[in-house]
Amino acid sequence: MKTIGLIGGLSWESSSEYYRIINQEAQKRLGGVHSADCLMYSFDFAEIEALQAASDWEAATALMLRAAQKLARGGADCIVICSNTMHRMAEEIEAALDLPLIHIADATATAILADGYHRVGLLGTRFTMEQDFYKGRMIERCGLDVITPDAAGRETVHRIIYEELVRGIIKAGSRRQYQEVIQELETAGAEAVILGCTEIGLLIKPGDSALPSYDTTALHALAALDWALKN
Repeated sequence: MKTIGLIGGLSWESSSEYYRIINQEAQKRLGGVHSADCLMYSFDFAEIEALQAASDWEAATALMLRAAQKLARGGADCIVICSNTMHRMAEEIEAALDLPLIHIADATATAILADGYHRVGLLGTRFTMEQDFYKGRMIERCGLDVITPDAAGRETVHRIIYEELVRGIIKAGSRRQYQEVIQELETAGAEAVILGCTEIGLLIKPGDSALPSYDTTALHALAALDWALKN
């Protein structure tokens, strides 16, 4: 088994899910008391969130590169960014290190295409929904048709992530608001929905969505374990 290098703390609420999913699946596949060979660098998310809010992506990229380099020096064989939004600097990390980066959008798109869907809704932070680094990759590399909520829906989804989910706050009222946004995406022609923030799966479970939902946290974590076991 290769060593998985996880960049976490983005937020720790979802990073703990990565750790749980990877290790539970490793035990399931390997049996006995097996677990995954992994390293995690965990940020103080307040520092990252402040840079995101200020759109200081250059400084955020520098921090992410430093974290990836620490994992590489620690013996990681691959890099896993435990966040959809922070894949904004995935290409810079790939270019700086001689290690494979397991990309969250690729893992998600592979699952969607395997199920035969083409037009998908995307939920996430405002950065993920509005910028091109994520949906552009899915459109250009994977041939998906990606749609996002309207401005009001994007604001609702983004606000709940930062005011509640990254703090471990789960509210039934917020779940209903997400469900309304998902129903609007269905009306707009979405065949499925991407839970494109690694905390959304804490709020929206498969039975909560009017559309087939794709939890990027679980898909990414399993893709990382697949890679570690095959290489």
